[in-house]
This record gives sequence, C-alpha cells and structure tokens, in this order.
Amino acid sequence: MTAQAGSPVATISVTSKNEPWGEIVLRLFPDVAPNHVKNFVDLAKKGFYNGTTFHRVIPGFMIQGGDPNSKNPDRASHGMGGPGHNVKAEFNSKPHKRGTLSMARANDPDSAGSQFFICVNDANFLDWQYTVFGEVQSGLDVVDKVVGSKRDGRDNPLERVEMTVTITE
Repeated sequence: MTAQAGSPVATISVTSKNEPWGEIVLRLFPDVAPNHVKNFVDLAKKGFYNGTTFHRVIPGFMIQGGDPNSKNPDRASHGMGGPGHNVKAEFNSKPHKRGTLSMARANDPDSAGSQFFICVNDANFLDWQYTVFGEVQSGLDVVDKVVGSKRDGRDNPLERVEMTVTITE
C-alpha cells in the first residue's frame, strides 16, 4: 500500500525501557474522516502523543493509546485523559479489520478526543460505531509485539510501552 497524494502519514515510534521496538506507519484517511485526521495530525505536530503509552492492550482485539494521563507512571488514571476537546463522530464505510486505526471514545459517539486504537484482528462489530481514520501501512509486527505485552487486570502493560508520533505530508 502506498499513501495517496495529499494524505498525511503518521509514524509511531515505539519503545519500552528505552529500547526501540520499531515503527508503525499509518496512512490517514482525510477523505472519510477529515476532522479526526486534522485533530490527530494537529496533536501529533504539537508533541501531544510523545511520551504517552499504549495503556490498553487486548490480545485478539486491539491496542489503545493517546491518553496524556499515561505520561504519569501512576497507572490509576490511565485511560481517562484527553486533550480538553471532543471531535464529532465521522462514522464511515471503512471496516474495522486487522490494521485499522480508529478513534476511541466514551459512550457518547461525539466524545472522541486523543485516544485511538489499532485493531489486531478484524472487529466488524465496531463498524459504524467508531470512526475509522487510517490504517497500518507497515509495522503490524510492532503492533503484534505491543499486544503481546504482559499486562495487569486493566489490560495495561506492566512495562511502559511508549510512543513518539511524527507526521509527514
């Protein structure tokens, strides 16, 4: 797969214990989710995601990150933070399949902010419920390594799995 002209590409560099795990390269979909792509790109360019973790990993399902609270080593508040604003849902026909990038949210469909997830398997039960805004171009091996992390009862990896996100347009 190659990026479409004009489609931004996000690269998530993943580390744990200061050891590089590799990169997840994501092609973003501004054609179907322009506000989600803009939000993600804007946050990434500000360095918002740098030093956050994949704070929720569920084998056979997905890896989730993007919570600013995860910068704090106290894991009690991981999964509850955001950027201080919400993005209105942009449900679209892109399926939730292995490698799909989608926006996490609370019960309110319009409550997405900064947290996102990458599907490690097909999850069509999420279609038309969550906003798909990109897909993995390369680095599914890194996604699989992240989802294989030993985790606590809240599916939070026991060792910090941190990210740095860069954007190329």
